[in-house]
Amino acid sequence: MNKTAKRSWQRVRQLSLALSLVTLVACGDSTDFVTDSGGAQQWDQLRGQYVVVNYFAEWCAPCLKELPELNEFHELHQQEVTLLGVSFDPMNNEQLAELKSKHGIEFPLIQPTPAPNLPFPRPEMLPATYIVTPEGDVKGPLLGEQTLGSLRAAAGIE
Repeated sequence: MNKTAKRSWQRVRQLSLALSLVTLVACGDSTDFVTDSGGAQQWDQLRGQYVVVNYFAEWCAPCLKELPELNEFHELHQQEVTLLGVSFDPMNNEQLAELKSKHGIEFPLIQPTPAPNLPFPRPEMLPATYIVTPEGDVKGPLLGEQTLGSLRAAAGIE
């Protein structure tokens, strides 16, 4: 990446973070998490649909191996299911953006800052995927690599 492109990318990340913070302030204490696309979210806003939350780490070979399946699932089903990624390792928002770019992650990632309020515990093993049903019930974690088929089945897609 040349210097101009790198500066432009850094500016986009700075603007995204600024938008996230403005959105967070506008939403007050009711924000449960912020995605890297700048969207402040509440779990109540996601009721009525399935939400798939995948924990991953760069050092986890099975996590990296399942990324193409997760990307395909997101591409095919983003209108009916929200797919979110969470880094297992502590990192700042800029490091998360670099990780996303490096590994070609196409679905939104939950930013570590501000700290997210998730309705399930941090998993002890990776990869781990939680399913939040349309009623708000949490299932999982599903441990191990997920496939397009296993994600569809977990999210109630025939």
